[in-house]
This record gives sequence, structure tokens and C-alpha cells, in this order.
Amino acid sequence: MTNMRLADQKVKHADVKIEARDVDVFYGTNHAIKSVDVDILDKTVTAFIGPSGCGKSTFLRCLNRMNDTISICKVTGSILLDGGNIYDRKVDPVQLRAKVGMVFQKPNPFPKSIYDNISYGPRIHGLVSTKADMDEVVEKSLRKAAIWDEVKDRLDAPGTGLSGGQQQRLCIARAIATAPEVLLMDEPCSALDPIATAQVEELIDELRESFSVVIVTHSMQQAARVSQKTAFFHLGEVVEYDETQKIFTNPVDQRTQDYITGRFG
Repeated sequence: MTNMRLADQKVKHADVKIEARDVDVFYGTNHAIKSVDVDILDKTVTAFIGPSGCGKSTFLRCLNRMNDTISICKVTGSILLDGGNIYDRKVDPVQLRAKVGMVFQKPNPFPKSIYDNISYGPRIHGLVSTKADMDEVVEKSLRKAAIWDEVKDRLDAPGTGLSGGQQQRLCIARAIATAPEVLLMDEPCSALDPIATAQVEELIDELRESFSVVIVTHSMQQAARVSQKTAFFHLGEVVEYDETQKIFTNPVDQRTQDYITGRFG
């Protein structure tokens, strides 16, 4: 954990959005996450990399309490969002997920119109009061997700009728419609073709101007392209967390070096 402490010192004066300390996750008797310490910065793309089953998606789901939906899952340690403990009993997980949005591996638009996919979140959270305001939120969200020009003339058409890449950008627009502060992405490009992947990667780079973005990816090339910070997970631990360029060109830990050079994973 020495490397983690060094990384902590480097980011101490930066704009920390999420501060995770000594986080452990258990699925029954399975110890899935072990003593993870990570500072996630605002207006930054942070990538979680590592072999399959190493805990990166499990940890990502801790950041908006998605693991609460699994009865045998237990999370210990502290995760602070803007200094507030997200696991405090007073925190409503539904409200938390409006602030910490999530985009999943497989595009999952609701079986509703494109318009209703975007308006659903703001409506249930009571964020808008008039149709004109909702129209503005829908357009703004679709524009931020770089899909407005493709769908503006068919907002009443079903979201499920879009191509895979368009569906994923629709899901990103849906996630940002509640004006979150953090956007979590769990392998958002793994189900997409190379052209759609390039479009989503370009979008991620634009989104970090407005959000703290955390992306789980199995693609080291993608992590290198889109992120500024990278955490390498292995066997439930964060082996190394640092500037992306440093992780990929001059890692401190031999396990990181071995993973990046393809010796395992």
C-alpha cells in the first residue's frame, strides 16, 4: 500500500470529489474488495483496469451504492462524496444515484420514447416543473451526449430502435439528465463496434469538463486514451493508482508492469 500513500500525497491539494478509505466488500464469505484507498478527482476521467474478476466493477458499484441491491453484500470503510459519507443512514440511495449517475456495459434504454428516456429521471426526482423546462433538459442532455442532431426529429420514436452506439449515447444522456456530479461507466464500449467506441470515447473526453467520470474498462488502450488517472486492480486490491501516463510508462509495482506488458490477465 506504500504506492497508494504516495499517490494520496500527490492529490491532497487537488480537487477531490470522492474519497474512499479502507473499503472492503464481502459477498457472503467471499472477500471481494480489500482495503481500497482511492481519491477520485473532479473534472477528471479515472480508469479502473485489471483482469476479469479483480474487483473493479464491484468497487465502482460501491460509489453509488448499487451493491445495496445484493442481499449478501456487505460494504465497510468510508466513501465520502464532497466530504459527506454516502453510506450514512440518512442518505437516500435513490437521491444519491441522481448525483452519481451510471452507464452500464450493455446499452439499456427504457422501452419508451427517446424523449421519455431522458425525461424520466428529472420527473421522478422533481427537478423540473414545466413542459418547457423539461424540453430544455431533454435537448441539453441529448446535446451533451452528442446525439441531438441524430434524434431531434424523432423524439417520440422508441429508444430501443436506435443503433447500439446511439443507444449507449442515449443512456449517457439519460444519466446526465438529473445533473449528476459524478458519472460512473462500467465498460461502456464493450458491446460496441470500433466506430461507436470512438464516438463514446470522444464524448467521455468532453464530459469531463462538466463531471467527474469513472470508467471501468478491460481495454488498456482505452484507459490510456481517455483517462488522466488510472487505478490497477488485482485480486480485490488496488495495486497502484497514479497519473495514467505514469502507470503505463513507468509503473512502480511489478504486478502492474506484468499486466500492462501482457504477462497475465
